Amino acid sequence: MTDEPQTSAGVPEPGPGAPEPALPASLDETQPVPPTTYAPAAERRAAFGADEWGDRGAPTPEHWFEPTEPPPAQPAPRPRSGFLGVVLAASLLSATLAAGGTYLAFRASGALDRPAATASTPAGQQAATTIPVTIDESSAITRVAAKVSPAVVTIQTGASTTSPGSIFQEQGVGSGVIFDANGWIVTNRHVVEGATSLVVILEDGRHFDGKVYGLDTLTDLAIVKVDATDLPTAPIGDSSTAKVGQLAIAIGSPLGTYTNSVTAGIISAFGRVIQVQDGTTLRNLIQTDAAINPGNSGGALLDSAGNVIGINTAVASTAEGIGFAIPINIVRPILQQALAGQQLARPWIGIRYVPITKQLAADQKLPVEAGAWIQPTDSSTGAASPAVIAGSPADKAGLKEGDIITAVDGTKVDASRPLDDILTQYTPGKTVTLDVLRDGQTLTLQLSLGTRPANP
Repeated sequence: MTDEPQTSAGVPEPGPGAPEPALPASLDETQPVPPTTYAPAAERRAAFGADEWGDRGAPTPEHWFEPTEPPPAQPAPRPRSGFLGVVLAASLLSATLAAGGTYLAFRASGALDRPAATASTPAGQQAATTIPVTIDESSAITRVAAKVSPAVVTIQTGASTTSPGSIFQEQGVGSGVIFDANGWIVTNRHVVEGATSLVVILEDGRHFDGKVYGLDTLTDLAIVKVDATDLPTAPIGDSSTAKVGQLAIAIGSPLGTYTNSVTAGIISAFGRVIQVQDGTTLRNLIQTDAAINPGNSGGALLDSAGNVIGINTAVASTAEGIGFAIPINIVRPILQQALAGQQLARPWIGIRYVPITKQLAADQKLPVEAGAWIQPTDSSTGAASPAVIAGSPADKAGLKEGDIITAVDGTKVDASRPLDDILTQYTPGKTVTLDVLRDGQTLTLQLSLGTRPANP
């Protein structure tokens, strides 16, 4: 039996140099020379202040100064005597010659040609820098295709079928993703299940005979092994960080003919539930409008950085632009088991439940609006299947029909983290703590996870 949910009804940089001091408007023999006035340092214009001629932050030219107010003109007093006028004239001539000599000395030394020192950044701080960021989806797709395509393989399968007096060889094709350089590949279970021969073809044309390492009992996944080393690998991402509307890139071999095809779209939704042709129900899927076709099964769904966030598994045959992928966080545990040489196994508690929504809570007058409500289900024959399987871990832990599981080891069960999604992060044999609501009271139960049977 299965633990399966049932559907209910900057700072600008300084300019290239400080401006030279403005000269006084006049020289007065009797009044003190006013202090020299400086124009503000030239500033870089912000991008949003650019004019229509394309000036994008160019520094102000050094010969442009902000206006300075000249000192007010003072009436010159009458000289008291001709002798005083001679003395003043001599003093003025001396000062002028001295100033000219100073100017020539500075010019000869090159001091006037050096740029003015700029203000230094205080120790321990970094100068603010404006870095333009451009998002180009087409560039992201080409980078991802070049990065990950070598790690996406085509899988050709053969299977023998018999009929009275005849044996037929059926051919199949799908895709796979190399997740370890030593020949470990993840694909869909329906691609390789029942195959008697299996050939893995890399993008560079190399062929390898493969064998099925194990089949997942929870979802449509399988692990394939080939005898090879130093193979290209795809980086495994984190599907919990993906967002609806973000770029999604699919790579696979549609129809088995157009190998390593790249398509792109967006992530349309999370948590989708579908029923495939063999009657199997797949849950918690990523929905995407990236084109997925027969032969894409087992290929990679990637984010804009080239990280695998899902394994493509199905497409709606009666619609366009509706494809589904298994989130990589659900895939990761079996990848780890394969690399450790362990048998592929999923945790199991042995209940049937209904995910609680606000509408369901209102309709059934439930005390909470989120959780897993343990309820029996009706089979196609009309006979009710038990909510808690006899002898299962749930039965041994004391769970009962009508209980509501609200948390697992402190992680709340809700629409974004359904019960079966939380449980996939654990291995069989692990003991977890369940928060259970029963008849208005909260209970804490300890449950030792079992191993999900092949046909629950």
